[in-house]
Amino acid sequence: MLQSQLKGLTEAGAVSVIAKVGDGRQVWSGSSGVADLAGRAPVDPEGRFRIASVTKTFVATAVLQLVGEGRLGLDDPVSRHLPGLLPEGQSSITVRQLLNQRSGLFDPTNDGVSIVPDPADETAFRAWAAQGGLFRTYTPAGKVAASVAHGPDFAPGERWEYSNTNYDVLGMLVEKVTGRSYAEEITRRILRPLGMNRTLLPGTSAAVPGPHAHGYVDGVDVTHQNPSWIGAAGEMVSTTGDLLRFDRALLRGGLLPPAQQREMTTMLPTGTATAYGMGLAAVPLSCTTVLGHTGETLGFKTHLWGTADRQLALSYAPGGDAAAQAAQKAAEFKVLDTAFCGTG
Repeated sequence: MLQSQLKGLTEAGAVSVIAKVGDGRQVWSGSSGVADLAGRAPVDPEGRFRIASVTKTFVATAVLQLVGEGRLGLDDPVSRHLPGLLPEGQSSITVRQLLNQRSGLFDPTNDGVSIVPDPADETAFRAWAAQGGLFRTYTPAGKVAASVAHGPDFAPGERWEYSNTNYDVLGMLVEKVTGRSYAEEITRRILRPLGMNRTLLPGTSAAVPGPHAHGYVDGVDVTHQNPSWIGAAGEMVSTTGDLLRFDRALLRGGLLPPAQQREMTTMLPTGTATAYGMGLAAVPLSCTTVLGHTGETLGFKTHLWGTADRQLALSYAPGGDAAAQAAQKAAEFKVLDTAFCGTG
């Protein structure tokens, strides 16, 4: 049934899809589609892909480890560690509010103007890509400055609203507190101990090493892109196997002390069926509720969901027009529900 549903994703217009489901004893793996539209070779189910906002779960884990070590406080204001980064009125934003997306910081990476043009505007997107937009370097401080220049969306703590700027600031906090980049800390604290040897934080490198799926936007191959535009909010590259390993360790309490595990998994309402904790979301299925995160960046969509007993990692390269991509989104949920509930 799962394999049939993966095929349904590509029949709906996705270029490729790969997925793994594991329970610590057995792993099911499936794939459908082609690695790239030029060569038409089948996608490698063990290949790498851009995991986008699933990166946030790694960053949140590193931050909460620092909280457990007493080096950061969840209710510390940003100004305590990064004085002058945020103006009056926003300097009281806390680490907690960054983690659970309640800071009010404007997101210049998702407004369709400031950094990346709206892909729905094909002419503007193709012109931006032709002018080298995919390979520009952005700094966290520059993106935060763009957020501040726009002004906040609401007062800190007032409500929930997803913003990549929150995780840019968290990456800067990790660097300030440890003296090392968040990429070094994630590698040292998570990737190396778990043996996640095929996962990387590319920084400004546009490459995806080894076999990998290709992603497309408006007919442009966007696989090779400088991920600094998304940074700590979504730059990582991984595999389905590595993601299963991380998710299982996290949800079984292997990466955080109990107090910080409770903080991460304390879910707050978002105004949708999805609730959000700290770098971790909760989605109700037909038989259970799963914890994890989605990721969407130029050319790639990723899902990482699990319980203490079962995990699913899925990545696909969307394709087609708006209607086709809506059909693909519906097909995603069928895969998710089948993986955990067996109903489809």
